[in-house]
Amino acid sequence: MEAFINNGLPYITLAGAVIGLLFALLMARRILGFDEGNETMRHISASIRQGANAYLKRQYKVVAVFFACMFAVLCVMAALGFLTWYVPFAFITGGFFSALSGFVGMKIATAANARTANACIGGLNKGLRVAFSAGSVMGFTVVGLGLFDISLWFILLKFVFKLEPSAITGAMLTFGMGASSMALFARVGGGIFTKAADVGADLVGKVEVGIPEDDHRNPAVIADNVGDNVGDVAGMGADLYESYVSSVISASALGVSAFAGDIKAMALPMVMAALGILASIIGTFLVRTGENTEQKNLLKALRRGTYTSAVLIALLAFPLTWFILGKENWTFYVAILAGLVAGVAIGAATEFFTSDTYRPTKKLAGSSKTGSATIIIGGVSLGMLSTAVPIIIVGACILVAYLVSGGAGAPARGLYGIALAAVGMLSTLGITLATDAYGPVADNAGGIAEMAGLDPEVRKRTDALDSLGNTTAATGKGFAIGSAALTALALIASYIDKIKAVAGAEPVDLTFNLMNPMVLVGLFIGACLPFVFAAFTMESVGKAAQSVVVEVRRQFREIKGLMTGEAQPDYATCVDLCTRSSLREMVLPTLVAVVTPIAVGLLLGYQGVVGMLAGATATGFLMAIYMSNAGGAWDNAKKYIESGAIGGKGSEEHKAAVVGDTVGDPFKDTSGPAINILIKLLSMVSIVFAAVVFKFHLFG
Repeated sequence: MEAFINNGLPYITLAGAVIGLLFALLMARRILGFDEGNETMRHISASIRQGANAYLKRQYKVVAVFFACMFAVLCVMAALGFLTWYVPFAFITGGFFSALSGFVGMKIATAANARTANACIGGLNKGLRVAFSAGSVMGFTVVGLGLFDISLWFILLKFVFKLEPSAITGAMLTFGMGASSMALFARVGGGIFTKAADVGADLVGKVEVGIPEDDHRNPAVIADNVGDNVGDVAGMGADLYESYVSSVISASALGVSAFAGDIKAMALPMVMAALGILASIIGTFLVRTGENTEQKNLLKALRRGTYTSAVLIALLAFPLTWFILGKENWTFYVAILAGLVAGVAIGAATEFFTSDTYRPTKKLAGSSKTGSATIIIGGVSLGMLSTAVPIIIVGACILVAYLVSGGAGAPARGLYGIALAAVGMLSTLGITLATDAYGPVADNAGGIAEMAGLDPEVRKRTDALDSLGNTTAATGKGFAIGSAALTALALIASYIDKIKAVAGAEPVDLTFNLMNPMVLVGLFIGACLPFVFAAFTMESVGKAAQSVVVEVRRQFREIKGLMTGEAQPDYATCVDLCTRSSLREMVLPTLVAVVTPIAVGLLLGYQGVVGMLAGATATGFLMAIYMSNAGGAWDNAKKYIESGAIGGKGSEEHKAAVVGDTVGDPFKDTSGPAINILIKLLSMVSIVFAAVVFKFHLFG
């Protein structure tokens, strides 16, 4: 039995990854079997697909230059003895699979948009099944590729190269850096693209010339639909891939530390992830609804699947923990359960603050009666207030996981428990991401229904799916940000372990007292980073949006017959503007995330780095929750008014809500979700460059 646990569990993990990928393939084939609709629908879908493909092709060329440079740097460090030679190649595979997961999700999403619109002709449930199947491809591709990458490296390093557990996790942490780097490029670049197009389309189309959303006369409408795919699908896929692998790898690394190199503690998070894939697959079969378009009814359909998956993993985790770690360590199951419950609780809290089913967003919509200024003020205050509940939930989760794991007497075991809580929170990511990723598909479907002139009942159904998608997207972001806080804490612990390993017999001070100026200055720098990062990304969206607004205004002014529908707008120019702006503007925020921990380390030493990581995690968590929830609430307040409440479409209240939503767009889809990548990338870079920082620093 001991031999099976030590040698067989990695192959069980690999089998789980393959099952997830096969299920994604099955869902993809199912989607492609649906009818894409009439010629107009197919043409619009092809235009969106062409724009998304062109953007990703150009983005990957820019990213390839960064990865080539980093690969060269890591090779030099390996040649000088600061890293093993496995590290540069692990970095490349992490980035490759992160990009691949986003690319696959985007390809299916652009194939499913017209099919979802066409399915909605036959009923709401048919439309939900097509859109949710597309989301499932995204979800199970992410978890399948993530677990495949982890399993493959684990098997190679353990059975082929026969490394010790600590060396295995040291190399594997590096492909987390590759995944984080790719995720940041994808999130920031895609977020700038989608929000520049969205802001340009809304400000000129809805507010200035008074045409409906997704009207074919709007020159930015195709760019807006392309943005849904490159930002909310490809960017989100790379983002959640990074969150998933980071949580599993950091837990494995801390397991090695807590259990003195025992391979079983390292394997538990991986097998947990494999079981989570199976539980998520079962949950997907329970997502179906009737023809009631109320959001409560649709939420019930999605919850049926996600809650079932959560219950299944809660039941399976206990015998798994008992079997792998032994009955004397069964309390680690409570840590896993704490993370699972915390994830569900954060999702519920996010839903409360962002869904128009509940009072906060309805109250925010009501503030539009006195203009755009008051709805912006209301959204900012709502977002700030919404940070309190997730902080309490995550704080309680950390305490429970730490104490039940024996952290009071053995801190290393307590930190391992916290890392397992993060794995528990993300264990059902397959279905959680599916409920998030289906939203952009429904959004595109609504645009196609509008542009193709389908029956208003079809648009009503796609709008119901899209409105729900806004809530599930906000919930998914809250879920990812909550797990990022737990994972970042685990990664800080991994960084300290790395410093111990680098120091060897040399004495090191691991107290990190706030009276130490290196720690304190690092804390201030880290606390400032999310604000600077958010400023860069918000400014980038503003610059890109301005260029789109100017171009859309020009076309309405100069193209004769555009408003009457007698002339066609120049969609390609807007797509190209968004592409060029996003690729140019995404570089600086990513470089800040990579360069800052190295610079802080070389200046303040490893103690300054720990201070920086702590500060960035604390303020980054708050900023990410605040921005994501405020943006989600503004969006749903607008949609609540568009449903007929408080004046309805075209009213002064609606115009004020559109302005609020315009401010919220970069909050929730660019800056907010990118911050959770930032706090983990800072830790990953710090771990990789720990040996350099320890040997070469100015102070400390």
